Amino acid sequence: MFKKILVAVASSMFALSAFAVDRSDINKSIQLKDGLTVHVFSNGKMGMEDQYGRAVPMSPGHIMETQDGNRITMVGNEVARLDGILNPPSD
Repeated sequence: MFKKILVAVASSMFALSAFAVDRSDINKSIQLKDGLTVHVFSNGKMGMEDQYGRAVPMSPGHIMETQDGNRITMVGNEVARLDGILNPPSD
């Protein structure tokens, strides 16, 4: 009986860690000329979102052009982080 309780507690600890995603650390979002959106996180790394609301990969160092004509360089490739924000787990 004690082993069953211990297994249940251990498995619930792993399940709860999946919901520990910080969703509030996007500092700004920048629209690009091609319709994509770059989200800049509080640590300076970036994630890219396509026109359909999906997180897409972009190689670090890639130069992108914003709608107003400025150029920015991709820092990081936070696909999984952005995907967790765009598609939160359902409870």
